[in-house]
Amino acid sequence: MNRTELADFLRRSRERVRPADVGLPEGPRRRTPGLRREEVAQVSGMSADYYMRLEQARSPQPSIQMLSALARALRLSEDGRDHLYLLAGHRPPPGPAAGEEIGPTLRYLLAQMPDTPMQITSDLGDLLAQNPAAEALFGCACTVEGEYRNIAWAWFTRTRTRQAFHPEDWAQASRCHVADLRAAVARRGDAVSAALVRRLLAHSPEFAGLWAEHEVRVRRSTVLRLRHPRVGEVELAAETLLTPAEDQRVQIFTPVPGSGSGEALAALRAIGEAHVGLDTM
Repeated sequence: MNRTELADFLRRSRERVRPADVGLPEGPRRRTPGLRREEVAQVSGMSADYYMRLEQARSPQPSIQMLSALARALRLSEDGRDHLYLLAGHRPPPGPAAGEEIGPTLRYLLAQMPDTPMQITSDLGDLLAQNPAAEALFGCACTVEGEYRNIAWAWFTRTRTRQAFHPEDWAQASRCHVADLRAAVARRGDAVSAALVRRLLAHSPEFAGLWAEHEVRVRRSTVLRLRHPRVGEVELAAETLLTPAEDQRVQIFTPVPGSGSGEALAALRAIGEAHVGLDTM
């Protein structure tokens, strides 16, 4: 908890709110702009003495409930609310979820990078969208449609998915899938994530064993060795970019330097272009 910064932020935020903004009369003899300390306390439902100690940097750590009330009383934006929580030593509440709705900016990005495999996934591993390069590359392992759109579910219940990757990497990949899902489930704490875990526990002893180990590791970057049926083994560096909505991610796959995988991707692209040419004849 950073008491000094918290006190300054509360004071500056209080000065930016007019009494009328929170349903209070302006009143006479108001010498400074914004709300008085006792008015912030009144609107947020705390004692004036406690709020004064907050602004004097000599209070105990405020609770999450108190911070939520202060954020409303001070008319903070989402960014301001998150800053308030961090200064008080708490993790900010999650922002609005995007769900399966992909924004126009991400769709534009997919369309503008046709030669670089790119996927958009949920934090639970649902494949929401991918560009043609990713579809040509990973079509042998996962798909946007059907019951296997969830990458963790496909990995632990579908033999075909796992066989698309190098066998020496299976054990580590399994651990990564479970540890990343564990982190997402803890962030969400919702019925959807709990239902996915129950299904996996019921259908995969391997998943159940790894889940019991309680490892947590958010997927950020890794190296994949894909065994493609048409161009052979492709070694890829996978980079995960987090979007402002915590429940969506952008995955970008590039060839590992010196692996020869750039040529394999070029060959795969040429195969796709040839098929398009045949389809238009």
